[in-house]
Amino acid sequence: MKAIILAAGRGSRMQRLTDERPKCLVEIGGRTLLDRQLASLRGAGIDQIAVVTGYRRDMLGGRGLVEFHNPRWESTNMVASLACAAGWLREAACIVSYSDIFYEHTAVAALMYCAAPLAVTYDPDWRRLWERRFGDPLADAETFRLGAGACVADIGARPSSVEEIQGQYMGLLRIAPEGWQEIERIRDALPGQERDRIHMTGTLRKLIEAGRVPVQAVAYRGLWGEVDSAEDLAVYEGPMSSAPSASSASSASSVSSVSSVSREADATSGAGSQNRSANAAAPPVDHAAANFPIKEFTCRARSPHRN
Repeated sequence: MKAIILAAGRGSRMQRLTDERPKCLVEIGGRTLLDRQLASLRGAGIDQIAVVTGYRRDMLGGRGLVEFHNPRWESTNMVASLACAAGWLREAACIVSYSDIFYEHTAVAALMYCAAPLAVTYDPDWRRLWERRFGDPLADAETFRLGAGACVADIGARPSSVEEIQGQYMGLLRIAPEGWQEIERIRDALPGQERDRIHMTGTLRKLIEAGRVPVQAVAYRGLWGEVDSAEDLAVYEGPMSSAPSASSASSASSVSSVSSVSREADATSGAGSQNRSANAAAPPVDHAAANFPIKEFTCRARSPHRN
């Protein structure tokens, strides 16, 4: 299976920390976010990984990754960057990861074994982490509600109470060709500026409203975090400094005060036969940089009327 890391944006809320480097190269516990993501993806058995670049693309080479470049990264949003990798998404299912998060390989495995055309991981025990990050858990939260068959019924709206939040969307997805085709259909129907600016949760909301392709929710209770500001680093830095690896089986015990109390990724969540256990053993993979051929693709504008 292939994976795509979305690393085109600058991460301006990180202030001076991203003046000279992309957000994914910010370090926690002596390791960059990107290196933590690569270790977890490879630990789950992902054998081909691409990165969508934009800001400071020159700093993201030398890791054996395929590059998709978004030359319009300053004026477009995340879904437009993802569209730069449309060739991969049309061919086979891909794991898609935001570049400002970290997670264990079990989160990736949970998605790999999900047969739905589009699936997202979420943290049911989100509140503890959000209170550590923001104090008020509603300060930076969005709605996340489940419907029948553990499918997402609502996502990305402003919540009025914590009862509207059954979990925290993490920014880690699995998109199969059927799911990507529906995303393309939705994007093609949007005016040009809105198509450029729509974000991922906004796209998922439109997809849910259309009702043609379900969005499967995969619960994950292992180690993870989102780095959206310089203040977030203080939340994670101490525990992560002592954690050997984001994909290590022992890491959750040393960071349990930040992560949820359980490490197991629960891919069942009432989803029936579409999901297998997230605890299925991933094949052993060398976490050193793989010798993938370095390729480069530049994102070009696509006709909004393409069928």
